[in-house]
Amino acid sequence: MEKLKKILAMVLFMGVVVLSACSEETTLYDEITEEGVLTVATSGTLIAASYYNDQDELTGFDVEVAREVGRRLGVDVKFEIMSVDGMLPAVDTGRVDLAANDFSATKNRKETFTFSEPYKYSYSTMVVRKSDYSGVRSLEDLAGKINGGGETTISSEIARHFGAEVRTYGNASNEAYLRDVSIGRTDVVVNDYYLIKFGVAAFPDFDIMMHPDLKFHPTEQALVMKKGETALEEAVNEALQAMRDDGTLSDIAIEFYGEDASEQTEADVEIIEGLDI
Repeated sequence: MEKLKKILAMVLFMGVVVLSACSEETTLYDEITEEGVLTVATSGTLIAASYYNDQDELTGFDVEVAREVGRRLGVDVKFEIMSVDGMLPAVDTGRVDLAANDFSATKNRKETFTFSEPYKYSYSTMVVRKSDYSGVRSLEDLAGKINGGGETTISSEIARHFGAEVRTYGNASNEAYLRDVSIGRTDVVVNDYYLIKFGVAAFPDFDIMMHPDLKFHPTEQALVMKKGETALEEAVNEALQAMRDDGTLSDIAIEFYGEDASEQTEADVEIIEGLDI
């Protein structure tokens, strides 16, 4: 009988140990802090959010925001270069911890992923040819046009919403997208205002311009994380808030965009009705 009691006591003890271990399950943030590395997906081809400078160094607004978040979390930041269409799957499978590439925090995306608090506020516009506006004077004129863009981007969804065909490029540079508009291979590139502003300025010899009249679909950009990683979300948001409070976020925005993109835009921006993104 005494022996049986000892066996039962041991079984109960092991059960408590197992339950305790389950209740203290390691989070992604625990793994990041233990390893001392935050892995971030980005493209390296998106002026001025994520690109290589003249010294072949990876930089850009989103890149430097992610670097500063890592610094404030006390970890190194390792960037994984990939196409925009591959970034969200990489977050979902755990290949990377975050994605930083001018991602808009939309209703549909929030159902599958966790987004940080916004660190950039903007809106959409488009690149067209200077010579003829690419035949686009209104959003409805996109019907039948060819838009250059990523397969899964919000910008491509907007173009499709108005009847445009989307030609995809993989992880191509700004130059490839913009040259095709200039030579008439495509008609437009629907994209973020700040990205278009600097992309167009980088290629003054192309027959392109930012559309002077069309401003639509206000956006909020944020870092993307795997759904349910609450500890990482809280840590990233604390770092971003500290960056906002001490002016670091504004400084980074002005460095790359010439404007404080971290503050809400006051532009008169059209809301697109019926756009389910």
